[in-house]
Amino acid sequence: MPDVTIAVDANGADLGPAEVAAGAITAAATGIRVVLFGPAEAMAGARGVPGIEIVDAPVSIAKAPDPASAVRSTPEASIVQAARAVGAGEADALVSGGSTGTALAAALFNVKRDRGIHRPALAVPLPVPGQSVTFLDVGANAEVRPEHLVQFAFMGAGLASAVLGVADPRVALLSIGEEAVKGNQLVREAHALLLERAAGGGLNFVGNVEGNDLTGGPADVIVADGFSGNVALKTIEGTSQAVLSAVRAAALSSPRAKLGGLLLRGALQAFRDQIDPEASGGAYLLGLRRLGVVPHGRFTRRGFSQAIVLAARGVDQDVVGRTHRALEDAGALRGAPSDAAPSVSTP
Repeated sequence: MPDVTIAVDANGADLGPAEVAAGAITAAATGIRVVLFGPAEAMAGARGVPGIEIVDAPVSIAKAPDPASAVRSTPEASIVQAARAVGAGEADALVSGGSTGTALAAALFNVKRDRGIHRPALAVPLPVPGQSVTFLDVGANAEVRPEHLVQFAFMGAGLASAVLGVADPRVALLSIGEEAVKGNQLVREAHALLLERAAGGGLNFVGNVEGNDLTGGPADVIVADGFSGNVALKTIEGTSQAVLSAVRAAALSSPRAKLGGLLLRGALQAFRDQIDPEASGGAYLLGLRRLGVVPHGRFTRRGFSQAIVLAARGVDQDVVGRTHRALEDAGALRGAPSDAAPSVSTP
């Protein structure tokens, strides 16, 4: 992936900036240029590594209770400097392992919403073996309106079809029952709007799905508000980690089990890669003028490396342009948004 530069906020990660820098070293070895924003002393291991630039930015606002206020008042913060570099075209995409709220606020103020987008959304491929399921929003918007969910549906369908290669993706709405009357007022109103859009032929809406359908089956794209989506995603990922730990413990429980584990090592590794959240690299932050990727703050260097690779691949595949064109073709864009101070609502 030549000529791709990724701005990485190294502050806010659970294991510290050094772990993020270690992931950047692995990503840079593939030819990706990385600019690390964080405390230079903590990232000294990446100093002098080909393809890596370090910007000393020790100030972190990852834990700020009011992300929008913190972004406005702390221009020297690492996430603000990284987002500003992306907005100015000095980098092609943003990666941040800090809090979703500060990453979103910094991106909204500096990268800006794309034309016609109500709200940016976090979209992630679920760690489900043998099944491609795109789930959004998984944390960018705790509170939304029905029309936002409708646009999320088109954004997810655009990503699935234009970038992931899913023909005519089936789109569903997360609820507590399959019937149209189930769910809260938000879900019921969004369901009605999605039915209207489906009737016009612009969306393959298949109705409501329940939580047990997230792991594959009736839909290729599943839509939720950011609060519900974030809770559901973390439940799935926690279960995945518990399964991996249980398999590992079983494989080491006896000499016979160890022998069986050796025989199944290749298959088990492939299974691990499919359900391990770090393998996916995190979530695409869609709806901005340039691409963002938000990995989990608890990721190790492997996950941060994958996040940087995911961002570079997204730039190379023109995720922003292709998803926007899919929305435009479907008539799912609103009037151009104002560049006034955005509202930020995150779980």
